[in-house]
This record gives sequence, C-alpha cells and structure tokens, in this order.
Amino acid sequence: MSNDDQYGGGAVGGTGQTRTRLPDPPSDPYGTPRRTPRASRGLITVVGVVVLLIAAIAFANQSQDTAQPPTSDKPPTTNATSPTGTPPVTTKSAGIPKGFAHDEQGAQSAAANYTVALNSDGMLKKDVRHALMDGLYTPEAAAQRKGGQDTAYSPAFFASLGLDANGNAPQGNTFVTRAVPVGTRVESYGPANAKVSVWYMALVGMTGAKSTTPVTTTWKTWTFELTWAGDDWKVASDSQQDGPAPVPGDVPASTSDDISKAVQEFGGFTYAR
Repeated sequence: MSNDDQYGGGAVGGTGQTRTRLPDPPSDPYGTPRRTPRASRGLITVVGVVVLLIAAIAFANQSQDTAQPPTSDKPPTTNATSPTGTPPVTTKSAGIPKGFAHDEQGAQSAAANYTVALNSDGMLKKDVRHALMDGLYTPEAAAQRKGGQDTAYSPAFFASLGLDANGNAPQGNTFVTRAVPVGTRVESYGPANAKVSVWYMALVGMTGAKSTTPVTTTWKTWTFELTWAGDDWKVASDSQQDGPAPVPGDVPASTSDDISKAVQEFGGFTYAR
C-alpha cells in the first residue's frame, strides 16, 4: 500500500492536505450503560398506591367489626322450642289415653293413639281386647266387632305366629307387635263426626334363636270414622290398606336379642297432632 493511498495522495510535506486520525475514546467493557425504563418507576408508584389503599380498607373494616362491649354481665340465654297444638290427653283409662280435645287436632291425636292401642300385644288376650273395643269404639261398633275378632284370633292364627293357643310366646322368646304412627291426615271434619287416616309402620314377629317368624316391618294406612260421644272421640267404623311403603334402607338387621331388649327397654308415646 502507498503513502498516497494511506493519506489521500501527495508526498509528505507536499501541497496535499494531511488528515489527522484521533484516537477512539476508551470503550465501556460492559457495553452501553443501561438506563432504568420510566415504565418501571411508574409500576412501583402504582404498587405503592395499591398497598396503601388495601391497608386503609383493612383498617376501616377492623374498626367496623370491633365488638361492642356488653351492656350487662349476665350471660345470654336461650329459649326452648315451644310446643304447638292442643295437648292430646290428661288422663288414661286402663292404659288407654282418653279425653282428647273436641277439635280437629284432637281427632287426629285420638286416631294416632287408637292405632297404637289396636296394634298392641293386648289384642292377643280376649279380656284386654274386649276392653279396648269398649273403650275406643262406640257401643254399637264394639258389639259388632267383638265376635269377629274372637274368631280371627283363633288357635290356628296364634300358631302361625309361633304362639300357643292362648297367645303366649314360648319361654325365652318375645312376641313383638307395635305401631309407630308417621303422620295423620284429616279426610273430613265436623263437630260431631270426623274422618282421619293414620299412616303408620308396624313391627310384627317373634324374637328368639329358634323363631321362624322374625320381626319385620310393614306399612299401612288406617282410616277411622270418628264420632264425638259424650266427652271423647269414639270409633264408629274403620278400614285399613297397605302402604305407602318406602324403599327399605341398607341398615343391617339387628340380632333377635337386640330387638327383644329394645322392645322391653324403649317405651311408647302418647301421640299428639
């Protein structure tokens, strides 16, 4: 390469212009210095405002939620659930509730309790059965039913239940017959006459290791034609039908001993509407 090419032509000291190259400034070994974007500073400002706003809201809520000091040192009290409806009865005769209210609720209570009495084990004994007929039915209806029921509760019928000819369970066994009213429905009502249906579940069967008739459940509806006679509701006529029956649950059946103990240990109720 010639000097002319290097300096733009002409010999050194000649008339041509001489170009002087200044040294480059020292370079930054880390490259161009970075500047903080303005957007970052704006974001920090926004975040700060939000934090302050949240703190202010929390403080305000805390002030509103602060419990007021109690006005009395007496602790708060609770009220028991008040019963509703007319009390069913105040007296019993031979174990049978009597004296039901002379109104629609009283008719329903009477029908529910009559269902329980007429499904009790007392129906297996002739004298008790007749007492139930006389206590719950009108005189005319009781007279009509006694003969038919005496025929129905025959030695053959008792034998089908695992009982002896007198309606007694074998030694060590317990015959279970109990009704559990689920609800009542008024079909019609008047001061002199009422028609009430009782939906109930019944337990029937024999407990015992050798029992061939285990305790089972059945669902029925018992409809009573009631009449107001003297000072209470009396049954003038009645009829039964099966159901409504729910789908059986998946609770495992208890042992015979458990059922026997439950029947003996758990008493019944006086039912009220």
